[in-house]
Amino acid sequence: MNIKFGTDGWRAVIAEDFTFANVARVAQATADHWKSEVQSPKSKVFGHELKVVVGYDRRLFSDKFAQTTAEVFAGNGFQVVLTPEPTPTPSVSFAVKNLHAVGGVMITASHNPPIFNGFKLKSYYGGSSDSKTCRSVESFLDRNPVKTTPLAEAVKSGQITIADVRPAHFAALKKLVDFKLIAKSKLRFAHDALFGVGAGCFEQLLAGTTCKVTTLNARHDVLFGGINPEPIKDNYGPSRKFLKKHPHDFCLVTDGDADRIGGMDGHGNALTTHQIICLLLHHLIVNRKGRGRVVKALTTTSMVDKICAAYGLPLVETGVGFKYICAEMLKGDVLLGAEESGGIGFPGHIPERDGILAGLMLLELLATERESINRLLMKLDKQFGPHRYGRIDTHYPMEKRASLMDFLKNHPPAKLLRSPLTGMKTFDGVKFTAEDSSWLMLRGSGTEPILRIYAEAKSDADVRKLLEFGIKLTRSRMLN
Repeated sequence: MNIKFGTDGWRAVIAEDFTFANVARVAQATADHWKSEVQSPKSKVFGHELKVVVGYDRRLFSDKFAQTTAEVFAGNGFQVVLTPEPTPTPSVSFAVKNLHAVGGVMITASHNPPIFNGFKLKSYYGGSSDSKTCRSVESFLDRNPVKTTPLAEAVKSGQITIADVRPAHFAALKKLVDFKLIAKSKLRFAHDALFGVGAGCFEQLLAGTTCKVTTLNARHDVLFGGINPEPIKDNYGPSRKFLKKHPHDFCLVTDGDADRIGGMDGHGNALTTHQIICLLLHHLIVNRKGRGRVVKALTTTSMVDKICAAYGLPLVETGVGFKYICAEMLKGDVLLGAEESGGIGFPGHIPERDGILAGLMLLELLATERESINRLLMKLDKQFGPHRYGRIDTHYPMEKRASLMDFLKNHPPAKLLRSPLTGMKTFDGVKFTAEDSSWLMLRGSGTEPILRIYAEAKSDADVRKLLEFGIKLTRSRMLN
C-alpha cells in the first residue's frame, strides 16, 4: 500500500489501511529518517541522543498502535518515552522539546470521524514536522525490514520508559499565564471535551482554586458519542442544552486530541473560532502589552488584519495547515499564530497548537477584564465592525480542480456583492478580497474530491450570498 502524509501526518480508516502492519512500516521509515538526521552534520539534530516520545488518543486501538510504534523504535535502538494513557497532543509535543528528543509520534486522527486514526509526526522543536520531513519519511518506506523489540522486554531493559508527560506540560502552562489571578477569580468554567483526551485536564489544572470547573462529555467513548470530535456548532447540542439550564461564565470546547478549540458563551450560544482568536489577540495586545508579528492562515477572519493595523503590528498570512504557522513561529518574534479550524499557538511555548493553553489564556482574559464574553465581543464589533463567517464543503472532481483554479485566477470577479475587488491571493487555492474587507475563498482538499468554499462579510445574509456565488462559480466550470 502507498502511504502519503497530508497536512498533519498520515490518516486512514482503522483496519482498512490503518493496520498494525502499516503502522509498523511507517514507524520503521520514521526511525530510519531520524537516524539519518542524527548522523548528518547538516541536520539540526546532528549528534542528538536517539530519543522519541510516543503518545496516543482515545480512539479504537490507539494504545495498541502506540505500543507497536514504540516497539519499532525500541527495535531500532531508540530510547522511547511512551505515555501510560490517552494524552493531549500538545503534552506530547511539549515533551519532545522538553526532553530534547529527536522527535515524537502522536497516534491520533484529531477531529476526524471515529473510523479514522492517524500518525502525527512531531519534530525536535516540539511542533508539527514540515513537508520536507514528511517526504523524507515517505522515501524511507519499505527500504529496510521492520525491526521490533517486544514491550515487556524493552521496558525491562529500560529502552522503553512508560511515563506521564502531562505534569511537566501543565506546570509550564501555569507559568505562561497569570495563574494567581485565575485562581482567585471565582470563574464558573465549563469544558466540553467532546469525549476526547482533554477530559479532566482543567479539573486537574484548576484544582484548589476558586474556579468552578464542569467537564462535559468526559467519558472515554471510541465512538465519540456519535459525533466527530470537532469543535464546531453542529456538535454542541447536548452541551448547549446543559448550559441553558446551568449557566457558566464560559465554555471551552476541545477537539479529540485537545490541540484545537471552539467555544460557547455561558448560556450555550456557539462562538466562532474567529471570535476566540480576536479575543485572545486583543488580550495579548491590550492587557498584556504584547508586541510581535501576528501569523494567520488565509481562511482566518480579516478582523485580525484590522486589529494589527490599529496597533501597528506586522501581519503574516500563510497557507492552510499549522505547519506553515509553525515555520513562522520558529523564526521568532511572533505574538500569536492562529488558523480558522481552532489551532492557536502562543509565544514562549512550543510552536504548536495548544487548546489547553488557549483555555487558560481565555480565563486570564475574563479574570482581567471582569466582563462577560459577549460584552467583550460587542466591544470588538463596535471598534472593528461586524465580521460574519461561513464555510461549505461541496463535491468537486479532483481532475477538474486545476482547471477551475486557473479560470478563477485569470477571470476574477469585478466585485464581491456590492464592493469592488481589491486583492487576490493564489498560493493556497484562490482568495478574493473586496474593498469593504469581505472575502471569498475556494480551496480544494488535498486528499478528497471536495472543494471548500469560505466567505466573510458584515452580515450572515451577505455571507450566504457569497457562498452561493462561490457555488455558482464552481458549477459554471463543471459544465465545461
